[in-house]
Amino acid sequence: MPIRPAVPLCARALALLVGIGAAAGSTSALAAPAAPAALVAPRTGRAPTERLERSWRRLDAELRALDQLLPGEPEPFEPFRSGTPELPASLIRANQPAAGAIQPGQAAPSPPLALPAAAELQAGGIAGLSLEQAVAIAFAQSATLQAQREQVAAALASLQAAMGRYWPTIRAVAAGLTGAERSTQTSLARNDTLGLGPQFAAEGLQGAGGRPTAGAFYVPKGGSVTTTTSGSGFEGGLQLGYALLDFARTPTVRAARANLEQQRNLYAQRLRSLQLQVSEAYYRLQQSDQLVRVYEANLRNDLVILQESLDLRQAGLVPRLDVLRRRAITATGEESLIQAMADRAVARRQLAVLLNLPPSLTPSASDPIEVQPRWPLDLEASLLAAYRGNPELEALLATREALARQKQATAAALLPRLSLFAGAGGSSASTRVGDVAVAGGGCCGTTLLPLSSSNAWDWSVGLSLTWLLFDGGTTSAEVRALARREAATAQDYAASRNDIRLRLEQAFFQHEASLAKLSSARRGVAAALQAFRDVRLRYLAGLSSEVEVSLTQDRLINSLVQRLNATVEVNITYARLLRELLPMPRDPGQPIPPRLQLGDAPS
Repeated sequence: MPIRPAVPLCARALALLVGIGAAAGSTSALAAPAAPAALVAPRTGRAPTERLERSWRRLDAELRALDQLLPGEPEPFEPFRSGTPELPASLIRANQPAAGAIQPGQAAPSPPLALPAAAELQAGGIAGLSLEQAVAIAFAQSATLQAQREQVAAALASLQAAMGRYWPTIRAVAAGLTGAERSTQTSLARNDTLGLGPQFAAEGLQGAGGRPTAGAFYVPKGGSVTTTTSGSGFEGGLQLGYALLDFARTPTVRAARANLEQQRNLYAQRLRSLQLQVSEAYYRLQQSDQLVRVYEANLRNDLVILQESLDLRQAGLVPRLDVLRRRAITATGEESLIQAMADRAVARRQLAVLLNLPPSLTPSASDPIEVQPRWPLDLEASLLAAYRGNPELEALLATREALARQKQATAAALLPRLSLFAGAGGSSASTRVGDVAVAGGGCCGTTLLPLSSSNAWDWSVGLSLTWLLFDGGTTSAEVRALARREAATAQDYAASRNDIRLRLEQAFFQHEASLAKLSSARRGVAAALQAFRDVRLRYLAGLSSEVEVSLTQDRLINSLVQRLNATVEVNITYARLLRELLPMPRDPGQPIPPRLQLGDAPS
């Protein structure tokens, strides 16, 4: 016989309680807080019993009203049958274990402008990789990091373009043409009134028989000539230009050099941020994996205890209430496991996005969870090291330098500019005149050559001086705008300096706190595990209630989760501290070995 005491005050109250539990399912747990209020009245007499029954009836009516607000169940509730619901196939597929370690050619990314096909999205494989491999893959093929590499290359090309202003420019010019023209020239007045002699007079010459004739160049009014002219030609040469005096040239080159330095520092900063993002995503994936294992073990234990409760009820050793409560606890465990599996699927895809993996590949964490060591530096030394050579601050200084040089180059537009220019070339052309027609006495005294050619060459050397005297204040306003941006960058530097300190202090204090919490969580897990073993034995022996088993089990699960969270938080805070101090190359051509601890980095 069990030693478990009878809980109900009377048989009718017990019947009402069992009826409520059978009707409301898991919502019977809501009735627990109402019991102490109903039990305040004395136990003697009929009136307290009637008040208790009325209280239970009101609670039963409220629970029934609550059930009517919820959607109906697709299947009837069977509290005394063991089993678990089926999980979605997509969730099971996304949580499959890794088929093996990732291979070198397996992680090649898709082309930048390509979209995945349906077959690539459906036939995905799961491969395991370590944290060091994940960081190396991210450094090699991250889309954001590759974009920053292109920005560095663009800044270098801009600097090379600005350096070209110190050299002269040489241009080769050439042109060829061909065409035809039909033209008519008509005289609107006689030309014998110009007094140019008999050759221009209407009767200036004496012909045969002594008759006067027109001069050779006489043109009557209305005389005309129509010709067709066609020709082809070619010309070419060289032109040289060189700025002897250009006050904007040197500031422009220095601004381009500062811009290149800015992009290189942004590249190093992007490397730091990417390593932190990959480390955090990997640690979160490890946490999700472990949570799935914890909740799987918890659900298996729930099913064992549920089966034990069913067996004990069949033997008449526990009331129906224990089975119903255990059924509700098992359902909660199922929900926790399903959510943990969904979180792990999402964590895998988040890591895949950071690594820019192909759509057919899903990563899985192969490293076991290991606690990072205590941060080797104190807070003051960490802050000083974080400020020294920080690429985030160096990028802002380079931005400020670029703005200052751009301001000088813009102001130089108001100064004179002296340039040397020179050129030399030649030309050749041929002209054909034909289809000549005259009317009205002819026109116009010009010698017509049926076919002619011309050749020429030329050269020139000179100096040009340009000086902008007035532009309506445009240049001075642009100079003021650049000066304001330069001042704003100085304030951005101060804000970033404060942000770095805040980030580092937060990570430092959280790291210390996480180490302390991990020590407490380990002790809590050991105590909760022993307590759960003891209460299980007491429950099977009839010396403890199912409520104590549930509470002890909850404490054990919470202790395991707290230890896991503290472990992951130690690693994440270490990665955040590492981000602020980790040296990174500023040249995209240099190799980038993953450095997961401060001791691995060169001083």
